[in-house]
Amino acid sequence: MSGDVNLGGLAWHLAVLSLTAIGGGVVLVAPDIHHYVSVQNHWLSDQQFAAAYALAQAAPGPNLLFVTVIGWMLKGWLGAVVVTLAAIVPSSCLVLALGSVINRHGAGQGRWTSALRDALAPLSSGMLAGAAWTFLSVADAGWRGILLALAAAAAAYATKLNPVWLIAFGALAGALGLV
Repeated sequence: MSGDVNLGGLAWHLAVLSLTAIGGGVVLVAPDIHHYVSVQNHWLSDQQFAAAYALAQAAPGPNLLFVTVIGWMLKGWLGAVVVTLAAIVPSSCLVLALGSVINRHGAGQGRWTSALRDALAPLSSGMLAGAAWTFLSVADAGWRGILLALAAAAAAYATKLNPVWLIAFGALAGALGLV
Protein backbone atom coordinates (compact mmCIF):
# COMPACT_ATOMS: atom_id res chain seq x y z
CA MET A 1 0.00 0.00 0.00
CA SER A 2 1.21 3.46 -0.83
CA GLY A 3 0.84 6.51 1.39
CA ASP A 4 0.89 8.93 -1.55
CA VAL A 5 -2.26 7.56 -3.20
CA ASN A 6 -4.89 10.23 -3.88
CA LEU A 7 -7.97 8.15 -3.06
CA GLY A 8 -10.37 10.98 -3.87
CA GLY A 9 -8.77 11.50 -7.28
CA LEU A 10 -8.91 7.77 -8.00
CA ALA A 11 -12.56 7.60 -6.89
CA TRP A 12 -13.49 10.56 -9.11
CA HIS A 13 -11.62 9.02 -12.04
CA LEU A 14 -13.48 5.71 -11.57
CA ALA A 15 -16.83 7.44 -11.14
CA VAL A 16 -16.45 9.26 -14.45
CA LEU A 17 -15.14 6.10 -16.15
CA SER A 18 -18.06 4.05 -14.86
CA LEU A 19 -20.41 6.23 -16.88
CA THR A 20 -18.59 5.16 -20.05
CA ALA A 21 -18.21 1.46 -19.19
CA ILE A 22 -20.32 0.15 -22.03
CA GLY A 23 -19.89 -3.61 -22.13
CA GLY A 24 -19.29 -4.24 -18.45
CA GLY A 25 -16.75 -3.42 -15.78
CA VAL A 26 -13.89 -5.15 -17.53
CA VAL A 27 -13.73 -2.42 -20.15
CA LEU A 28 -12.67 -0.03 -17.41
CA VAL A 29 -9.28 -1.67 -17.82
CA ALA A 30 -9.09 -0.59 -21.43
CA PRO A 31 -6.52 1.04 -21.05
CA ASP A 32 -7.51 3.84 -18.74
CA ILE A 33 -7.34 2.41 -15.22
CA HIS A 34 -4.05 0.69 -15.98
CA HIS A 35 -2.70 3.97 -17.34
CA TYR A 36 -4.01 5.94 -14.35
CA VAL A 37 -2.69 3.69 -11.56
CA SER A 38 0.42 2.20 -13.21
CA VAL A 39 1.73 4.64 -15.81
CA GLN A 40 0.54 8.08 -14.72
CA ASN A 41 0.73 7.73 -10.92
CA HIS A 42 3.09 4.73 -10.49
CA TRP A 43 1.00 3.33 -7.65
CA LEU A 44 1.15 -0.23 -9.03
CA SER A 45 3.56 -1.97 -11.35
CA ASP A 46 2.28 -3.67 -14.50
CA GLN A 47 2.71 -7.02 -12.76
CA GLN A 48 0.77 -5.91 -9.68
CA PHE A 49 -2.01 -4.58 -11.87
CA ALA A 50 -2.20 -7.84 -13.85
CA ALA A 51 -2.13 -9.84 -10.59
CA ALA A 52 -5.01 -7.76 -9.16
CA TYR A 53 -7.07 -8.43 -12.26
CA ALA A 54 -6.23 -12.15 -12.30
CA LEU A 55 -7.07 -12.51 -8.60
CA ALA A 56 -10.42 -10.78 -9.06
CA GLN A 57 -11.28 -12.98 -12.05
CA ALA A 58 -10.44 -16.14 -10.10
CA ALA A 59 -12.88 -15.17 -7.34
CA PRO A 60 -16.61 -15.69 -7.77
CA GLY A 61 -18.58 -12.55 -8.49
CA PRO A 62 -18.72 -9.75 -11.04
CA ASN A 63 -15.82 -8.84 -13.31
CA LEU A 64 -15.68 -5.43 -11.66
CA LEU A 65 -14.06 -6.92 -8.54
CA PHE A 66 -10.66 -6.00 -9.91
CA VAL A 67 -11.20 -2.36 -8.90
CA THR A 68 -11.92 -3.54 -5.36
CA VAL A 69 -8.63 -5.45 -5.32
CA ILE A 70 -6.78 -2.42 -6.71
CA GLY A 71 -8.36 -0.19 -4.03
CA TRP A 72 -7.38 -2.68 -1.34
CA MET A 73 -3.80 -2.88 -2.65
CA LEU A 74 -3.51 0.91 -2.59
CA LYS A 75 -5.34 1.92 0.61
CA GLY A 76 -6.57 -1.20 2.41
CA TRP A 77 -10.22 -1.66 3.29
CA LEU A 78 -11.04 2.03 2.93
CA GLY A 79 -9.62 2.02 -0.60
CA ALA A 80 -11.53 -1.15 -1.47
CA VAL A 81 -14.86 0.31 -0.35
CA VAL A 82 -14.33 3.77 -1.86
CA VAL A 83 -13.24 2.62 -5.32
CA THR A 84 -15.91 -0.09 -5.48
CA LEU A 85 -18.65 2.43 -4.73
CA ALA A 86 -17.11 4.93 -7.16
CA ALA A 87 -17.13 2.32 -9.92
CA ILE A 88 -20.65 1.00 -9.23
CA VAL A 89 -22.89 3.84 -8.05
CA PRO A 90 -22.74 6.29 -11.01
CA SER A 91 -23.31 3.66 -13.70
CA SER A 92 -26.06 2.00 -11.64
CA CYS A 93 -27.87 5.33 -11.31
CA LEU A 94 -27.51 5.92 -15.05
CA VAL A 95 -28.91 2.48 -15.89
CA LEU A 96 -31.84 2.96 -13.51
CA ALA A 97 -32.62 6.35 -15.05
CA LEU A 98 -32.37 5.03 -18.62
CA GLY A 99 -34.47 2.00 -17.72
CA SER A 100 -37.15 4.27 -16.35
CA VAL A 101 -37.17 6.36 -19.54
CA ILE A 102 -37.29 3.26 -21.75
CA ASN A 103 -40.15 1.76 -19.74
CA ARG A 104 -42.06 5.02 -19.87
CA HIS A 105 -41.72 5.18 -23.65
CA GLY A 106 -42.67 1.66 -24.63
CA ALA A 107 -40.27 -0.86 -23.03
CA GLY A 108 -37.86 -1.42 -25.88
CA GLN A 109 -40.10 -0.16 -28.68
CA GLY A 110 -39.29 2.77 -30.86
CA ARG A 111 -36.62 4.40 -32.91
CA TRP A 112 -34.45 5.79 -30.13
CA THR A 113 -34.28 2.53 -28.20
CA SER A 114 -33.29 0.62 -31.33
CA ALA A 115 -30.73 3.25 -32.29
CA LEU A 116 -29.20 3.17 -28.82
CA ARG A 117 -29.00 -0.63 -28.86
CA ASP A 118 -27.47 -0.63 -32.35
CA ALA A 119 -24.92 2.03 -31.38
CA LEU A 120 -23.81 0.36 -28.14
CA ALA A 121 -22.96 -3.05 -29.66
CA PRO A 122 -19.96 -1.90 -31.74
CA LEU A 123 -18.91 0.52 -28.99
CA SER A 124 -18.87 -2.33 -26.50
CA SER A 125 -16.91 -4.54 -28.89
CA GLY A 126 -14.31 -1.83 -29.41
CA MET A 127 -13.91 -1.23 -25.69
CA LEU A 128 -13.50 -4.96 -25.07
CA ALA A 129 -10.86 -5.09 -27.81
CA GLY A 130 -9.08 -2.22 -26.05
CA ALA A 131 -9.15 -4.15 -22.77
CA ALA A 132 -7.73 -7.22 -24.49
CA TRP A 133 -4.95 -5.15 -26.04
CA THR A 134 -4.08 -3.67 -22.64
CA PHE A 135 -3.72 -7.11 -21.08
CA LEU A 136 -1.74 -8.44 -24.02
CA SER A 137 0.61 -5.46 -23.71
CA VAL A 138 0.97 -5.67 -19.92
CA ALA A 139 1.61 -9.42 -20.13
CA ASP A 140 4.11 -8.94 -22.96
CA ALA A 141 2.24 -11.67 -24.81
CA GLY A 142 4.19 -11.47 -28.06
CA TRP A 143 2.88 -12.46 -31.47
CA ARG A 144 1.80 -15.95 -30.33
CA GLY A 145 -0.32 -14.54 -27.52
CA ILE A 146 -1.89 -12.00 -29.85
CA LEU A 147 -2.61 -14.73 -32.40
CA LEU A 148 -4.18 -16.93 -29.72
CA ALA A 149 -6.34 -14.02 -28.49
CA LEU A 150 -7.49 -13.29 -32.05
CA ALA A 151 -8.29 -16.97 -32.64
CA ALA A 152 -10.28 -17.12 -29.39
CA ALA A 153 -12.20 -13.96 -30.31
CA ALA A 154 -12.98 -15.36 -33.77
CA ALA A 155 -14.12 -18.67 -32.27
CA ALA A 156 -16.31 -16.90 -29.72
CA TYR A 157 -17.86 -14.76 -32.46
CA ALA A 158 -18.35 -17.49 -35.07
CA THR A 159 -19.52 -20.37 -32.87
CA LYS A 160 -21.70 -21.04 -29.88
CA LEU A 161 -18.75 -22.68 -28.11
CA ASN A 162 -18.83 -22.21 -24.36
CA PRO A 163 -16.13 -19.64 -23.42
CA VAL A 164 -14.91 -22.00 -20.69
CA TRP A 165 -13.49 -24.23 -23.45
CA LEU A 166 -11.63 -21.28 -24.96
CA ILE A 167 -10.20 -20.39 -21.55
CA ALA A 168 -9.17 -24.02 -21.01
CA PHE A 169 -7.51 -24.12 -24.42
CA GLY A 170 -5.63 -20.91 -23.67
CA ALA A 171 -4.50 -22.27 -20.30
CA LEU A 172 -3.32 -25.47 -21.97
CA ALA A 173 -1.42 -23.48 -24.61
CA GLY A 174 0.27 -21.51 -21.82
CA ALA A 175 1.09 -24.64 -19.81
CA LEU A 176 2.66 -26.25 -22.87
CA GLY A 177 4.75 -23.15 -23.50
CA LEU A 178 3.08 -22.39 -26.84
CA VAL A 179 2.47 -18.77 -25.85
